[in-house]
Order: sequence, then structure tokens, then C-alpha cells
Amino acid sequence: MDAHNAEEMPALLTTKLGVPATRPGLIRRSRLVRLLSSDQERTIVLVRAPAGYGKSTLLQQWAADDEAHRFAWVNLDPSENDPVLFWRYVLAA
Repeated sequence: MDAHNAEEMPALLTTKLGVPATRPGLIRRSRLVRLLSSDQERTIVLVRAPAGYGKSTLLQQWAADDEAHRFAWVNLDPSENDPVLFWRYVLAA
């Protein structure tokens, strides 16, 4: 039987699909948010940096500040290293 049979697939967790709330007291990254918002032609953005560099914080601030773009948020754990599960979450987002 196929490992990705619809009957065997776990339900998606909606908590993995929403932009997390921004915590108070975080440093505003206004210049980077403006930079991300400035290009209306961009269809996808990849933010890459080592752990602890503020990627999630930047993207949370961008999503909160920019009403011109649509955002999809997917938060997966290392144990969810499955391309089918990844794309199910992306499509759900």
C-alpha cells in the first residue's frame, strides 16, 4: 500500500499555518520590512540566515505591516521531513 494513502495521512494542524503573534519588546526591523515591501513584482521570498538571526521576527513584522502582499505561513518541525506533508501544508496555507 502507498505510504501516502489519504486514509493514512495525519490531519493537518492549523496551529502550523498561522503567522505567530509578535512578542512585545522585539527590535523593529523597519528598514528590512520596507525593503521586502518595496518590490511589488516579487512572487516568492526566501529568507535565509543562521538560527537566532531574527528571520521569523522579520517575517512576522512584514506580514503585520504590509497589506499589499498575501502571506502564507508554514511552520514544520525537523521530524516532519516529508515532501508530501510539506506540500499539503503549503497548499493549505
